[in-house]
Amino acid sequence: MARGGINKVVVQQARQALIARGENPSIDAVRIELGNTGSKTTIHRYLKELESLQPAKPVGTVALSEPLGRLVEQLAAQLLQDADQRIEEAEATFTQQREQLEAQLQVAQQGLAAAHQQQQIQAQALAAESEKLNSTLSTLQAEQLRSASLNQSLGELQVRLTDKDEQIRSLEEKHRHARDALEHYRSASREQREQEQRRHEAQVQQMQVEVRQLQQGMIVKQDELTRLHRDNERMLGEHRQLASERKAQESLLEQRDAQIQGLRTILAQAQGASEEMRRQLQSQTQQLEDKRSVCADQMRSLQRLEDELKQREEALKACRAQLKARTQRQNERPSP
Repeated sequence: MARGGINKVVVQQARQALIARGENPSIDAVRIELGNTGSKTTIHRYLKELESLQPAKPVGTVALSEPLGRLVEQLAAQLLQDADQRIEEAEATFTQQREQLEAQLQVAQQGLAAAHQQQQIQAQALAAESEKLNSTLSTLQAEQLRSASLNQSLGELQVRLTDKDEQIRSLEEKHRHARDALEHYRSASREQREQEQRRHEAQVQQMQVEVRQLQQGMIVKQDELTRLHRDNERMLGEHRQLASERKAQESLLEQRDAQIQGLRTILAQAQGASEEMRRQLQSQTQQLEDKRSVCADQMRSLQRLEDELKQREEALKACRAQLKARTQRQNERPSP
């Protein structure tokens, strides 16, 4: 492509410098002298203008070389123009393709980075859910152990309560037997007193002695009955206390059951959330693999285009070398 800053004056200076050193002022030599700047077509045009300003050659020589020189100059100018146009088109096509591929590669890299970041976020969320699930399982196991301990304690209390009920029933049975015996004894005493009263008064003294003995025995029985009543009241109090404790244990057990049910619900929700996170992670992983495959295809396409570009550059270099050699041969060819 043509570069700015090239004019007729600098081309003339470069041409004069080459002539002063005894070198041929060809297009390539002038361009090298200018620091590889400027279009060959422009340099060729300026050189042609400068040559037209030189003194005219002898008539015989001009008549023989002018048509051939013009033809050579026209061919050289056309070749240079075609070569520059092809180089510009190839460079423009390569630049456009490279920019497109770089944009696609950047988009793919951004997508890949976003997918990596999303995967890390999903992995962290899954780890947090797993830790929460493990904590919930530990709490559930502890509550189950505590519930088993409470059930065992409740069973022991129920056994003790059953024993106390048996003792109370035994005491009540003893009390009933004692009461029946007392009633029977009172009936017998009344009958005996009636019989004694109908008997001879001589036996009254004996009956009174027996009555006193019986009264003493009754007092003993009354004391025993009072003691039994006290034991019965004490056992009833213990029974009420055990019943109250059993109700408290049953209430606590119901609360534990409700807590365990709530923990089970939380556990089920956590497991459902964990499954959903796993499904999302699998989907993200599959998308990441797809993007990696697309990126690999794009990289292969970019490599293939770079290879083609290298081949075109090599062909272009070969064409330039051939053109340069042809131009040198034409410039070095002696004029007839």
